[in-house]
Parts: sequence; structure tokens; C-alpha cells
Amino acid sequence: MNLPNKITIARACMIPVFLIFFLIPGIPGGKYAAGVIFIVASLSDALDGYLARKHNLVTNFGKFADPLADKLLVCAALICFVELKLVPAWIIVVIISREFIISGFRLVASDNGVVIAASNIAKFKTTAQMIMAVLLIFHFDNPILLVLEQVFIYLSLLLTVVSLLDYLYKNRKVLTEQK
Repeated sequence: MNLPNKITIARACMIPVFLIFFLIPGIPGGKYAAGVIFIVASLSDALDGYLARKHNLVTNFGKFADPLADKLLVCAALICFVELKLVPAWIIVVIISREFIISGFRLVASDNGVVIAASNIAKFKTTAQMIMAVLLIFHFDNPILLVLEQVFIYLSLLLTVVSLLDYLYKNRKVLTEQK
């Protein structure tokens, strides 16, 4: 197993550790540990992708496991935000639904020999979601940061919907011109 795939597996293994620190009350420094784990796991996504491309270590396992680990990490955090009443459930349902729709859309495209790369809007969406997640994990009782949390919650929601529509529109032929 190559290094990028090991990093991907490590990211997936960080999820339960993140959940323990984030959700179990009374752990000294728990939310800070959860925040650091989330940030390290998020940055590991960029690292494994960079290493895989730079050293020509792209594998079928990596193509499958990397996005899966990313979605599991983000979805775990998003579901925690509902549990902790930091974000309304409907917003999280929209965000997670978009991930399932795009994953399914990519499978259909793949079956038709089409690779759908991440768009710039999707990259902005991911960045906004990561910033939102970090703000919500640390959740400081500071009026400016609380407003910033709300800004990033709704920015993430907006970019989620816009990126979904963008993917579907730009790749609509995938659905209409099947093999």
C-alpha cells in the first residue's frame, strides 16, 4: 500500500477519535482536540492527493477511498452539529443530499466513460464547509465569531446548492446520452 493510500486510511481512522473528543462531555480540552483532529484530517486530504499526483501513485483504491473518507469526515461533523443544535437539521440534510447526488452522478458518468472533475464552485463550497466546521467545532462564545459561524453556515448552504446545479447543468448530457 502506498503512502497516499495510508494517509487516506489514517484520515478515516481519525473520524471516531474526532467523534469521541467532540461529543463526549467532560474530556478536558475535548473540543480543542476535536478541532485539531478535524483540521489535520482535512489537510491530509490535500496532502494525499498531492503526493499521489506528484509521484504517480494514483490507484483505484485511492480513487474510491479518498472521496469516501472525505465524505465520512464531513458528514460526521455535520451530523454532530445537528446533535449539538448548532445547525438546523434541514441545512445538513441539503448538504449531505448534495454529496449523495453528486456521488451517484459521478458513478453514472463513470459508467459512460466520463470523468467529472471538481469545479471551482465545488472547491469554494468545500472550503466554506471546512471553515464552517472549524468555527462550529471551536464554537467560541464571541459575538463576532457567532455571526461568522452563521455567515459560513449559509454560505456553505448557498454554495452547496449552486455547485449541485452547476454540476447537473454542465454535465446534463451524461444523463441523456447513456451507453
